[in-house]
Amino acid sequence: MTEIALVDDDSNIIASVSLALEAEGFTTRAYHDGHTALEALIAKPADIGVFDVKMPRMDGLELLRRLREHNQMPVVFLTSKDEEIDEIFGLRMGADDYITKPFSQRLLVERIRAILRRVKARQAVAATSGDTILECGDLRLDIERHDCLWKGEAISLTVTEFLILQSLVTRPGVVRSRDALMDAAYDEQIYVDDRTIDSHIKRLRRKLRAIDDTFEAIETLYGVGYRYKDR
Repeated sequence: MTEIALVDDDSNIIASVSLALEAEGFTTRAYHDGHTALEALIAKPADIGVFDVKMPRMDGLELLRRLREHNQMPVVFLTSKDEEIDEIFGLRMGADDYITKPFSQRLLVERIRAILRRVKARQAVAATSGDTILECGDLRLDIERHDCLWKGEAISLTVTEFLILQSLVTRPGVVRSRDALMDAAYDEQIYVDDRTIDSHIKRLRRKLRAIDDTFEAIETLYGVGYRYKDR
């Protein structure tokens, strides 16, 4: 069964969300603070995490930052409606999605299912395709293993980042609109705006430039979209 890690200092939210998810056939692990969650999720990652942003001792942003040093477990953030800046930071730090409070439990379930479908779809494509390796210049993507190498050095990517990069590299030199990248990285039932895609692109560039400060392969065509330069 799919296991979901819930991290929130509000016991009422933990209780209600746990009931809703378990009614849908998921299993849940609940944590009321970031420190406890971090230790547990490093030792044993869940299939997906749902983290509140505002928590005492260690907030959701810091929890995600430190967790990303160890694994790429998909994460959905819960954030207050007036905390747009947290949404931006969360996406830049590697969150896969966010939902603003107050939220519909049905919406949360559908967002979780959408992320899990993306993970399974990528695995299914890799399993049935004879070509699970994409190479373009110094970049190498192993679709089945979710590995990304630049000049032989490993780069840790989230599910969303990997799918966006895969979409660009599949057809190098071809411009991919933001809508096309949304379709590649998100379930068709989920709407995200241009800013979300731009945040993921910025984070991809930042990760690649941390390995190679001359990296310029992801090119912006203003008003059109992005492309991966083939030379």
